[in-house]
Amino acid sequence: MSNSLNARRLFVLIAVLVLGIGCGVAQTEPDPTVAQDVAPALAAIDTIVTTEWLSEHLDDPDLVVLDCTVVVEQNEDGTFNIVNGRANYESGHIPSAGFADLLGDLADADSELQFAVPTPEQFAAAMSSLGVGDESRVVLYDAMGSAWAARVWWMLRWIGFDRAALLGGGLGAWTAEDRPLSTETAQRPVGTLTAAVRPHLIADRDEVLSAIDDSSVHIVDVLPEPHYRGEMAMYARPGHIPSAVNIPVMQLTDESGRYLPLDELAAMHTSDHDTRHITYCGGGIAASSNAFVMTRLGYTDVAVYTASLQEWAADPALPMETVPAQ
Repeated sequence: MSNSLNARRLFVLIAVLVLGIGCGVAQTEPDPTVAQDVAPALAAIDTIVTTEWLSEHLDDPDLVVLDCTVVVEQNEDGTFNIVNGRANYESGHIPSAGFADLLGDLADADSELQFAVPTPEQFAAAMSSLGVGDESRVVLYDAMGSAWAARVWWMLRWIGFDRAALLGGGLGAWTAEDRPLSTETAQRPVGTLTAAVRPHLIADRDEVLSAIDDSSVHIVDVLPEPHYRGEMAMYARPGHIPSAVNIPVMQLTDESGRYLPLDELAAMHTSDHDTRHITYCGGGIAASSNAFVMTRLGYTDVAVYTASLQEWAADPALPMETVPAQ
């Protein structure tokens, strides 16, 4: 891998941390002698779709495409500014895509934490305004490694919606193939998205604190190994939450930003698939990417600590550990 490519991937990582495919479902012929009151089966969608699939299905009336980009700009002094991605969306997005605003409608404006999760009702209403309904299929993408899209995917699961997918490789894969972009703002009828909350998909500080001494719960730190070890600090304190294992988010994707094959991802995740797992990072964005991967691998009880180290490291009463230098 070239030095320039390494540098680009490192920037993307830091930016994120600062913080059955498409076929109808077969039905048997109804018995004409029996009264029928069965709703038609909904078309299926995998959790990752290809650019080819999306191109072929863009005009499907039940398909809602959402750009989830958040832009991270580096200042001359090395600090970063996190910027609403709407301008990036307006300059060119996948045709028919709406804009899912993780710094606006999809966050709790009253919280001091960045990317704080809104109430289920607020989130469902925001997604409904983007055209998402109970019978929709949703494809999510972003311009920076899919972690922002994974956060929206995780919140949709949190309110009970499972008909969402990430675009493999994100916007980069789409543009690399010279597929068309649009500058027109999507206009979709308002949908009706019903929240059926799965509270166990989001962990809070108290649950994480209890999990430290609970061998039946696994805590997963997705930050870079130097941060996990305490050799650098991106938040108020260096190091990691005690008992956490380190599976850096950067290891989940290849040079193009696509998730690695499932067998390679499985080799990184070897714990009991039915045991409770809690992922965390800095602001719950990269942690959602790991949680997305674990769900694809068949883990049945995964939660994201959405407040992550922006909350934890700022409270000196909460324990953190570093790894002594060898």
